[in-house]
Amino acid sequence: MTTEGYVLHTYGKEAYLRHAIASVTTLRRYDNVRPVALYCTDAHIELLRRNGLTDIFTLVKKLPDRNCSINGFKHHLHEFKPWERSLYVDSDMIWCRNPDSLWTQLSVYPFTATGLERADFYFGGPKNAGVILEFFLNRRRRTLKRFGLTHLPRVQAGMMYAADTKVTQSVCALAAEFHTRASETHFRTRLLEGRTEESCEWSLAMAMSRMGLPVYHWYQGANSPQLDYIRGMTEHTDTFEQILCDYYTDRFIYEIRGIKNPWIRTFCMRLATTVLRKRDRLKVTPFVLHFGWFHAKQPFYDFADCVWAELTGSAKP
Repeated sequence: MTTEGYVLHTYGKEAYLRHAIASVTTLRRYDNVRPVALYCTDAHIELLRRNGLTDIFTLVKKLPDRNCSINGFKHHLHEFKPWERSLYVDSDMIWCRNPDSLWTQLSVYPFTATGLERADFYFGGPKNAGVILEFFLNRRRRTLKRFGLTHLPRVQAGMMYAADTKVTQSVCALAAEFHTRASETHFRTRLLEGRTEESCEWSLAMAMSRMGLPVYHWYQGANSPQLDYIRGMTEHTDTFEQILCDYYTDRFIYEIRGIKNPWIRTFCMRLATTVLRKRDRLKVTPFVLHFGWFHAKQPFYDFADCVWAELTGSAKP
């Protein structure tokens, strides 16, 4: 097998294929060597062929219907591992810099995913004031005790790395088993957030905890594998060739970025930095800019549409 390569998957609306193409287009600005595999539906394969875009990917294979879901794919990564060391990345990502050093750092892991060593109460919990009740009820602790776990990491499954196939298969099988026992945990259905699919992240986090597999730390300053796109905290050119993200060195301050309303977010950040005397922030360029927040995806959608128009010759003169 080829030693190192990227893996993406798409299904559903045509737009999702466009997103994958746009993401790989930015990857090729910095990495023209490592291969890229795409697992997708027959409809997406036909769309690639019809527009003469199959060469964008090194390998294009059909994604079986049973795997056309978040859990259907990410709980079966071992079935979609064309490269000896595979980096699974979501399609709503823009690459910002040369990933050679990222691959070097990941090479020490048999399996890992970006994340944090300890998940907060928002992870798999309510994303509103209801999290306060979760804090006091501490049902998170009951879940850990019930399943014999000593810790619960925060997994961000937009970037996952697999080298050891047996370990990868074990993680996926265990995560799938945990997911069938969701009613025994404190985790809430993602459908309550307006999402159309369930999350794979909490079950993968539990599996990695059970197997003693560390996450690859999400926040590393200038060495961060991925950072979120937040309007007002991200500077970039129109084509995202130059990107700078505001990165607060205090974890508590930085987490405030998730507040949807920009005015409330700015107020809370100013208040917190003033009260805590923690104003330190960096301007950093991560390896990947991730458009993971539901309310912050439009700039990526617009970029993907522009890339598609240019590649298919449908751009307006």
